Amino acid sequence: MPMESFRPQSWNAIDDIVIVGGGLAGLFCALKLSPRPVTILAAAPIGHGASSAWAQGGIAAAMSPGDTFDKHVADTLEAGAGIVDGKMARSMVSEAPARIHDLLDYGVPFDRDLEGKLLLSREAAHSERRIVRVRGDMAGKAIMEALIAAVRKTPSIRVLEGYVVEELVREGRFISGVVARPDAGQSTKRVHFPARAVVLCSGGVGHLYAVTTNPWEACGQGVGMAARAGAIIADPEFVQFHPTAINIGRDPAPLATEALRGDGAHLVNAAGRRFMPDIHPDGELAPRDIVSRGVFAEVQAGRGAFLDCTKAVGRHFPDMFPTVYASCMQAGIDPVTQPIPVVPAVHYHMGGVLTDAEGRTSIDGLWAAGEVTSTGVHGANRLASNSLLEAVVFAARIADNIKGMLPEPKQVDWGKDAGESDDPVTLEDSPALTKLRGLMSDHVGVIRSRDGLKEAVRMIAELERANSRMRFHNIATTAKLIAVGAYLREESRGGHFRADFPEQRKVWQHRTYMTLADADRVVSELAEAATA
Repeated sequence: MPMESFRPQSWNAIDDIVIVGGGLAGLFCALKLSPRPVTILAAAPIGHGASSAWAQGGIAAAMSPGDTFDKHVADTLEAGAGIVDGKMARSMVSEAPARIHDLLDYGVPFDRDLEGKLLLSREAAHSERRIVRVRGDMAGKAIMEALIAAVRKTPSIRVLEGYVVEELVREGRFISGVVARPDAGQSTKRVHFPARAVVLCSGGVGHLYAVTTNPWEACGQGVGMAARAGAIIADPEFVQFHPTAINIGRDPAPLATEALRGDGAHLVNAAGRRFMPDIHPDGELAPRDIVSRGVFAEVQAGRGAFLDCTKAVGRHFPDMFPTVYASCMQAGIDPVTQPIPVVPAVHYHMGGVLTDAEGRTSIDGLWAAGEVTSTGVHGANRLASNSLLEAVVFAARIADNIKGMLPEPKQVDWGKDAGESDDPVTLEDSPALTKLRGLMSDHVGVIRSRDGLKEAVRMIAELERANSRMRFHNIATTAKLIAVGAYLREESRGGHFRADFPEQRKVWQHRTYMTLADADRVVSELAEAATA
């Protein structure tokens, strides 16, 4: 049967596979499912509102002479601070070259040398040069542009933009569809999309915090929706802070890519003194959590923190790192001659919806890929540029798995409108969300403590009780899972640092698994203890 005959002829039917999210994982999965019909629901025009498009470093792949999969795995294990799933990491790393070639086939213009070989750079905690990038700091943008072009010309992919998914529909043990709000979430109407397979690619949690490098769409809704539907959430306490967000008061904060430090830029305080060599033997190329705490300490002490690129990059800055250069110049900072003020900002969530090696969640009918997941490959602290790799590797596996489990495509009834509500997405943060973001930064941020986390859990529960809006409850659910996970883990490991438990503890050298019911029990126990 010709592929076109599978296409919906009207708005009375949809494809039986729905992908939630128009970022790297969602688009790559849709392309890998081709010619199988699929519908992508994206809150914003695809490529916009996706953290993937903002990624500056690139994709990690062991493809240079002298590099090996074993070395890449070893670096991943080291960065992950003892809780990386080694088998998952090895399988991901071994598929990296194939996925890079897929992206080349889709038209991604990765940097090459005069002989046409891929140019590879080095980033923090990598023992080899293995970062495949585009024009220094434009990998995410270039990858997304190429995939968007491929998706637009693939007739089996239908893209519905401006649909904010708010709810996963569960029937028995199966996810049977989603409910979304059109008009970029501004409509009072809600639409039900039935599906035999839902692929959750909704992104990260950065907008849960007051300072983040992520777009506002990355507010944790996907994790919250999945948890409220009963999915198991893994490692929610592990939040990675990027140590060098540009500190110019913008929300989200622009990013000074790690590749700058890979090329020799130094971190200094206002007095011009380097501080990282006193903290870690790798200095500026130490793991991100260590560099973040070093920068945070200088800022908290009033000495400020700055990324000095004047000697290492200098006059080559505009050509080598055009995105960072533009952000600095817009703020009146010339990075060719001036140090860049920096501050730690939430950048990536290692936790998320638990999936297996095929991207399947703990609920039948629901797959997930990208930052919304916790596959185990990042452990407590993601190795730089492994995130884009994870997204394409698991998106491709999901496509294969769905094609194997549901070999015959079907069209299902569009279903009825899911009614109306007065809970449209606001373009600006609501007062409750503003309060939640400040709370998360203050108590569940770079440095945490028992008392601060107890206060965070209590206040999140209070905000939930005071708000009935579904979107806010999705967001608050994710915040609650992160705070409870951080409260329970009485040690410091990777992206999770407890001032009252500053060392790693052997008893905690394992991953965390939690349902929403588990988190709510902790909330209740803390409430009872407070009133006892």
